[in-house]
Amino acid sequence: MASLNEKQLDLCEKSRWDFSDLKTLFINCTLKRSPERSHTQGLIDISQAIFEKNGVSVDVVRAVDYDIAYGVWPNMTEHGWDKDDWPAILEKVMSANILVITSPIWLGEKSSVCTKVIERLYASSGQLNESGQYAYYGRVGGALITGNEDGAKHCCMNILYSLQHLGYVIPPQADAAWLGEAGPGPSYLDEGSGGQENDFTNRNTTFMTWNLLHMARMIKDAGGIPAHGNQRSEWDAGCRFDFENPDYR
Repeated sequence: MASLNEKQLDLCEKSRWDFSDLKTLFINCTLKRSPERSHTQGLIDISQAIFEKNGVSVDVVRAVDYDIAYGVWPNMTEHGWDKDDWPAILEKVMSANILVITSPIWLGEKSSVCTKVIERLYASSGQLNESGQYAYYGRVGGALITGNEDGAKHCCMNILYSLQHLGYVIPPQADAAWLGEAGPGPSYLDEGSGGQENDFTNRNTTFMTWNLLHMARMIKDAGGIPAHGNQRSEWDAGCRFDFENPDYR
């Protein structure tokens, strides 16, 4: 586990909020199976350490270690696949207040594993919670990226758009990244990369983590996103929440 720097520790020590009832899930979309070292995991470790320092329960899933079927149904064994580990991962997703999707950059894009994970999240986007809202309402999302080529902001933009489209709340500055020198060279955890000492990356990772904490705290304390004007169940029943269809005759 990563060690926090003096400023990060000071922020944790001075926190006046109780986050101990929150849960965070990181989904690491590296292409490397365990136990091979993941540079993306190295950046996760910093954020995870801040969460755990504040009493948050944290789980990390390395998606490539699982047999996740392709498709956009919650359980693909019901659609011709022999095996699908996604339903068990989805249980972790649904029990978490905070979801952070993480990925390396390949050819300027998030990894193929990350694309598959987002597709499978999308498979459950039509389900509803007890208030008749879409199932992911009331949760917050963020993104972490590592790489040796351009594209960090592009990857974060794609991930964060996808999460908010599914119903997640995206707080301010809910992403962070580390980019090495373009082309072949040391990656985040490699000796001499400067990755773990990079102030810009450490600052943004810290800000992301605290903004996720604050937003999750506010939403949970408020009892979720207010259920008015956004209930699919009510819309299907005929309620239009003050929407008027203009008469163009």
